[in-house]
Amino acid sequence: MNDLDLLESRSVYILREAFSKLRPLAMLWSLGKDSNVMIWLAKKAFLGKVPFPVMHLDTGLEFPETYAFREKYAREWQLDLIADPCPPIESVDASLPGDARIAARKSLGVTQAVTRYGLKGLIAGIRRDEQATRAKERVFSPRAAGNTWDFRAQPPEFWDMFAAEVPPGAHVRVHPLLHWTELDIWRYIRRERIPLVELYFAKNGERYRSLGEIGITRPIKSRAATVDDIIAELATTRAAERAGRTMDHETEDAFERLRTAGYL
Repeated sequence: MNDLDLLESRSVYILREAFSKLRPLAMLWSLGKDSNVMIWLAKKAFLGKVPFPVMHLDTGLEFPETYAFREKYAREWQLDLIADPCPPIESVDASLPGDARIAARKSLGVTQAVTRYGLKGLIAGIRRDEQATRAKERVFSPRAAGNTWDFRAQPPEFWDMFAAEVPPGAHVRVHPLLHWTELDIWRYIRRERIPLVELYFAKNGERYRSLGEIGITRPIKSRAATVDDIIAELATTRAAERAGRTMDHETEDAFERLRTAGYL
């Protein structure tokens, strides 16, 4: 087995463990590169059919290309799609910086979905190398009632023994890509030929390296128009993956506040 086989195998194991231990279970689908890889892995884990709903928490601010991708591949991959709207910005903590408030609508959307569907498990496509706060996560990460996260009180995970106990009103976040890197994701996309939103590929000298909502996501300067080009670009760049996410640059603690309150 090569390194991509090993990454795939561990993620498939995590997805099967989640399905066996946590019901009801759903998967978050942001429509970005990581969550598309996650759906691909779920199809492999369960004989070609994702056996739980996938949820797109819709702020109404996605790019048109993103919505078109959702409609096409929800049908093609035969997904049980939940596309509930997120609560309005007036519901968000007014003390957060402006762009973080837009992102925080998804935190409220998660809380709303967990309650509405009685979820005990929620699969998310975060990676430790993306952002310092995400590096504190476990593979099976408990969330208290109200969707809050205490990064100082997480269970140990020795020998891939995952804690799946769920107190009343709580749920467990499951992170099958936590051990992957951005470069791993792109190499796997190349090997498996996984479809992506076209905004990841350069046009007129720009592309999106991390894909979020209109207004709080900026493109980067790039001529990488193919997956091979992107892999080559990542070998030399020093820029952070989320450099185009405007909320990451507002205040030092904005992202950690969002994560503690349930952001993805």
